[in-house]
Amino acid sequence: MNNTSFTQELTVRIQQAGVVAVLTVDDPQDAAPLSRALLAGGVDCIELTLRTPAAIDALKRIKAETPQVLIGIGTILTPAQVADVVVAGAAFGVAPGMNPRVVRAAQEAGLPFAPGVATPSDIEQALELGCRVLKFFPAEPSGGLKYLKSMAAPYAHLGLRFIPLGGLEARHLETYLADSIIPAVGGSWLAPRDLIQQGNWQQITENARQAVEIIHRIRNGEKNQ
Repeated sequence: MNNTSFTQELTVRIQQAGVVAVLTVDDPQDAAPLSRALLAGGVDCIELTLRTPAAIDALKRIKAETPQVLIGIGTILTPAQVADVVVAGAAFGVAPGMNPRVVRAAQEAGLPFAPGVATPSDIEQALELGCRVLKFFPAEPSGGLKYLKSMAAPYAHLGLRFIPLGGLEARHLETYLADSIIPAVGGSWLAPRDLIQQGNWQQITENARQAVEIIHRIRNGEKNQ
């Protein structure tokens, strides 16, 4: 097994969180109050996307201000970005697709990495490179949990885990987290870009709190009322 694989400790930490807040930050000064707002609502796992130049600086600020938060970087599209992410201190890396060059760069750098998959061929490429935790993207447009379970069935004996992202909202948590192949759900609905730009930390905290309440209810075996 190579070192692109998520450690058991890292996988458990993500599973305990149940939800990964997927964030696009335009201003690094928003990073610390954003992470504190999520933490106040009970969400302590973050994926910062490399969709803006502010992402790396934002990661450093979040690590400094809220070190208890588990933070990774997403939208890693090139080997050069892998190097930047490692230097910045990300706990893990994520990509929207399955690029062997990027996965190998993560392997060489020792960065736990989850490539994006949407087809059985994607899964088999990821398996060949030693990846066992995969991002299912785009989840809902691709066919949702029903499609994922059908696609993943031939590989069930290999113990793969999938983190779905794309088109998801709080209402999808119960459906996805009920399945054992899903340790957590990725969600941009927790802190949409417009709420971050507005500095609406109260609403972000409320979104996080609602998600955490749903996760607790699911894991305590309670039915949705």
